[in-house]
Amino acid sequence: MLHTWRRLFGRRTPRRAVWAVGAVVTACVATLVPPTAVAATEATASQHITVDGNGTGRVFDGVGAISGGGGTSRLLVDYPEPQRDQILDYLFKPGYGAGLQILKVEIGSDTNSSNGAEPSHMRTPTEVNCNRGYEWWLMEQAQKRNPDIRFYGLEWGAPGWFSGGFWSADNIRYLTAWLGCARQHGLNIDYLGGWNEKGWDAAWYEQLKAALVREGYGRVKIVAADNAGWQVATDMKNDPAFDQATDVVGIHYPCSAVHCSSSADALSLDKPLFASESGWNNYLTGATRLAAEMNHEYVDSRITAFINWPAVYAWYPTVQMQGSGLLRADEPWTGHYELGPTLWTVAQTAQFTHPGWSYIDSASGYLDGGGTYVTLRSPGQRPQYTTVFETTGASAPQSVELAPTGPLPHGTLHRWSTTLESTDPADWFVHGADVHAGADGGYGVTLQPGTVTTLTTVAGGKSAAAAKAPASQPMALPYRESFDGYRTGATPRYVSDMEGAFQVAPCSPDPQDGAAARKHDQCLQQVITTKPIQWARVPSPLTLVGDATWGDYAVSVKARIPQGGTTSLLGRVVNQLNLVGTGRVTAWEGYSLKVSDSGDWSLEVLAPDKSTRVLASGTLPEPVDGALTGLRLSFSGSRITAEVNGTALADVTDTTYSQGQVGLGLGSYAAGQFDDLAVTAQ
Repeated sequence: MLHTWRRLFGRRTPRRAVWAVGAVVTACVATLVPPTAVAATEATASQHITVDGNGTGRVFDGVGAISGGGGTSRLLVDYPEPQRDQILDYLFKPGYGAGLQILKVEIGSDTNSSNGAEPSHMRTPTEVNCNRGYEWWLMEQAQKRNPDIRFYGLEWGAPGWFSGGFWSADNIRYLTAWLGCARQHGLNIDYLGGWNEKGWDAAWYEQLKAALVREGYGRVKIVAADNAGWQVATDMKNDPAFDQATDVVGIHYPCSAVHCSSSADALSLDKPLFASESGWNNYLTGATRLAAEMNHEYVDSRITAFINWPAVYAWYPTVQMQGSGLLRADEPWTGHYELGPTLWTVAQTAQFTHPGWSYIDSASGYLDGGGTYVTLRSPGQRPQYTTVFETTGASAPQSVELAPTGPLPHGTLHRWSTTLESTDPADWFVHGADVHAGADGGYGVTLQPGTVTTLTTVAGGKSAAAAKAPASQPMALPYRESFDGYRTGATPRYVSDMEGAFQVAPCSPDPQDGAAARKHDQCLQQVITTKPIQWARVPSPLTLVGDATWGDYAVSVKARIPQGGTTSLLGRVVNQLNLVGTGRVTAWEGYSLKVSDSGDWSLEVLAPDKSTRVLASGTLPEPVDGALTGLRLSFSGSRITAEVNGTALADVTDTTYSQGQVGLGLGSYAAGQFDDLAVTAQ
């Protein structure tokens, strides 16, 4: 299945997308390529499309994106102003950029969920902290720009303290506490899901619905089941109680390269159908696929909401699925960010529609010359309307004519277009000449292949001319972080957790010091001591920081090694590696100095072939005994040296990696501490 997906999509594939292929093939093998979607070989005669102002169709639920799957927005919160505000405007401000109408966020659980770990609001059965993480901030910023935006929460992992596992009463209590936190932040949650891509439990959804009503959250709509395939709709059809408990059918990646799946059972339910995770497109090169998906999901499948994973590429490039998102914002130390045609492809729909509009089925379909079109109209006695064309299946220009009827306005149509494969901003979201009715009352346009074009009665829209971002630059050296000056519980700037939770806490005194020693100092402490209910499989706590282009440098840190445990200092970290079949599914390529509290140490390299080689090892003269222990790695060309407390341990030569960022890790879920992290050029 993986080879099939790569042939269709031609890029690195996450497991979530591979799962989707099976559903696609099963549901639409007989209709994989609609006859009308075959690419034209020459210009066709004008296609006449009647836009019936009294026509019917499903209600449009919106275009959205996801901040989740582990730290996908992590670096955005650390951006300087005014660049951070500019990025947020491009994502959320109506009539400005993408104009997102739905923001789906991860309900964090301190465990890896693809691209990192997001903080939990409830780390014990009795503790609730409504200020951890950045998702509250992001939702507040989105709502500030668009008061009508809809919010959607979903879990990937869960805390390890649940009695009964994920599908438990404890988790329902966890979710209602999260909804309470949202209220404290002035946020109303519109949709709530179950367990991302991990199946479903019908009885649990029924219990969740009852709890939401009982706790005063009855307006929150439940989405099931955030998985690939339409079997959940069949289960709803066959289980009235499950059907009654759910409000939306949410499917992941319902489209192949040329068609989107559905099912008779799903279409028979009186529920909206959401592509509750779709997309996974590159911000610069993914617009063609995105344009086709957004239209095909309704034309082929009657899906009424498209939610792109992710909203923004704002994670380190050493973490998988690099470049995915509507824009790039992975350089907070300079404020550099980049837009692309993917964002403006979303704008072609979102800037000229609103949730609550309706599709007009008779004015949505396949273009004779290749591609698709959808038409939506606003409610009310004097509706507006918008038609979006995509010509990804075309090889030649084609002419179309729109003929509005009924209560629809017959004035000027505004035209916007994006050339999907262009890297030139002058070709993105271009406001073309207005289109006027001909003698027969129709509005004729010529559509170029490889474009998305919007004809709309809605005025406004912003051209793609962007505020100029600062130039890209590597993170400057030296980099130093004492962890002082932060509030207790904060995540330090640029520190990005891959597993567990590393946050600022008072430094514990050394065993030989008095109780008052270091009482004013702050350390970085890993605080998760019970293994979470995992979504991915990162074997133990790890956090990353720094620039992936750093080459020759020395990195040092003071570490309090947990009793009975191991602490790691990583350097030249270059890429996330999936170690399928080894029991350690996800790790990071690079070098690591590992030291245990007993004094055993090793200098290791995890190579691209998934092998781990020990470059040097030994035992310290005496155990570290709970004291802060100085760890240091130095890289100069192929020479690598390792030190503990100023004593040289190893001086080796290895050419596997020449650059990469740094990391801090623990060998188990333990409360290790770190202080005075420093990286200096060699």
